[in-house]
Amino acid sequence: QEDDDSRSDYGSRDKPGTTLGRAVPDGNVLFPDIFHTDHLLFYERFKAYQDYILADCRASEVKEFTTEYLEKVLEPSGWQAVWRTNVFEVLVEVVDVEYSALKAVVQLSEPFLCESRVSTFTLECVQELLELKERQVPLQELWVVYDDSGEFDQTALAVEHVRFFYRCIWRTWDEEEEDDFDYFVRCVEPRLRLHYDILEHRVPSGLVADYQNLLSQCEEVYRKFLNVRNSIPSSDVDSEVENVSMVEGLKLYEETQHLKQKLKIIENPLLRYVFGYQKYSGLQAKGLRPTGTKITHIVSSTMMVSLLQSLIRDKLCPESCGEELEIQFHNDPLAAVNACYEGDMVIVCPGHYVVDGVFCIADSVELEGYGLPDDIVIEKQGKGDNFVDCTGANIRISGLKLVQHDAVEGILNVHHGKTTLENCVLQCETTGVTVRTSAELLMKNSDLYGAKGAGVEIYPGSTCTLLDNGIHHCKEGILIKNFLDEHYDIPKITMVNNMIHNNEGYGVVLVRSTVPSDVKDAPAERTKACVADVLLGSYRNKREKKQRESECGLSYSLSGSLQPMQPHDGTAQCSGTEELDLWEQAEVSEQTEGNYEIASEIGATSAKKSQMHKKRLSELGITEADDDLMSQEMFVSIVGNQFKWNGKGSFGTFLF
Repeated sequence: QEDDDSRSDYGSRDKPGTTLGRAVPDGNVLFPDIFHTDHLLFYERFKAYQDYILADCRASEVKEFTTEYLEKVLEPSGWQAVWRTNVFEVLVEVVDVEYSALKAVVQLSEPFLCESRVSTFTLECVQELLELKERQVPLQELWVVYDDSGEFDQTALAVEHVRFFYRCIWRTWDEEEEDDFDYFVRCVEPRLRLHYDILEHRVPSGLVADYQNLLSQCEEVYRKFLNVRNSIPSSDVDSEVENVSMVEGLKLYEETQHLKQKLKIIENPLLRYVFGYQKYSGLQAKGLRPTGTKITHIVSSTMMVSLLQSLIRDKLCPESCGEELEIQFHNDPLAAVNACYEGDMVIVCPGHYVVDGVFCIADSVELEGYGLPDDIVIEKQGKGDNFVDCTGANIRISGLKLVQHDAVEGILNVHHGKTTLENCVLQCETTGVTVRTSAELLMKNSDLYGAKGAGVEIYPGSTCTLLDNGIHHCKEGILIKNFLDEHYDIPKITMVNNMIHNNEGYGVVLVRSTVPSDVKDAPAERTKACVADVLLGSYRNKREKKQRESECGLSYSLSGSLQPMQPHDGTAQCSGTEELDLWEQAEVSEQTEGNYEIASEIGATSAKKSQMHKKRLSELGITEADDDLMSQEMFVSIVGNQFKWNGKGSFGTFLF
């Protein structure tokens, strides 16, 4: 077994032989084996960048620090490598290294070994390409040929660290950001952690796709912004063309900053789950069965005569159903749900069912347990994003216990339509129940616990009704997503007679941004001067740039951590024995005040959104708006809920 510590010992060359593995290149050409370096562990890369390469450098000093590192560890010549591009692979020999350019000077090895995806790519083509490049090849495109002497271990590792950094960590706009000494902490570490979280399947696949799309968009918009900025003359001539370019550049700048903010949210392990993402669910409803019939599906691991008689008496007799029923039997609840069409019913008999898959319910079906929830357990095994996804117009789930393990997403997601959850027990892993935009959830008489995030997440534009539930032993009880953005609708929330207790944070949390409309409008001339500074880069240093952006209202900086949440339960924040004493002294008034404060805070945020909307209409010259639109307020009914022993109180806000 390899010694992991030795693999990270960048200063030692005393040990005989290599400590790195070898890999056989793919393809038909018999290339020599290469060093296997792309499997490095998180802590190995972390240690290399923090201790040996970047340390406490600024973003503007990254290349300088990388060059110094390479000069210490990279052999200047005498080693072979496979030069890989999207078109070909060819064996080369390194004869020199241009450290400051992060390039190697190479020559073709003998015998000539090349594999190309283009049949016409010959030896002459490679030689001509090398001449055009002045025989300099980026280190990122080289894979060091294996050598068991140990002499080139540091060279192989150094090339791998450069390749990984510029492919996975570095962003073209990093030097434009604030140029402080915390570049490693601010950018490198969160991006590195995200990379390994994705590798180890700790991030939902939908969120990974969102991140990659955002990254591509941001790179494209930033490239356009640079082109516009470079096209603006640096003279003081106030021409119409220059003004048009400035307006276009400002739009691209703001779009870039908005995309960068979204990327930072996903890169931050806390924020990515607090703010979530809009997952696309492409589930297609089957509709009615071609024959027009509706089927009742019975799920049981074994079917005894007594159980069948009870089912016939309670659920299947013509007198209670009013019509003749067609029945199908299954021993797996997932198979039963997958067999459903619009209007079907699934009855799950007592038993412990272990499923490896996702319940995707796209039609209006009913999933019902026959007995007590604790006797009808559906447990998910195996890693995966989801457990239950609902997109049907009217779905009903009742009388079941759902148990989640090794999860990445919540236990139940309502993407579209209405889902009713009644008399269920939900043992969660990450988050609990999520109500997406435009979806509706009615959850009643159910027990939810164990979520490492929020027990219930309520998205903007959704409808969520919670009646007589227990939500406990989660990170947060209920989390209401930010709805201040102009693109979001106000959610409708009803919470009545719920017991929200023993959660690590708050009983209810409202996520919202600091309101941008609070910023005073800058005078036109000062705004234009600020825009010119931002676009032309006419500032002495990046601190001045940041200050000018702030003056213009262009700053999109996002702290890596959340601001402290402020308790809104009418008392100072407390914990432990003090909190328990407080509940004992004034339990009744505290419950009443907790419900009132939550409703008031959410209502105030709703009113703020209305003000922002009115201001936007005014800026567009619209002085009279539709009464229904302007009077839009969150429908809130929060009464009779009990909040006990939550670590930080009844209610708090996340500000970002």
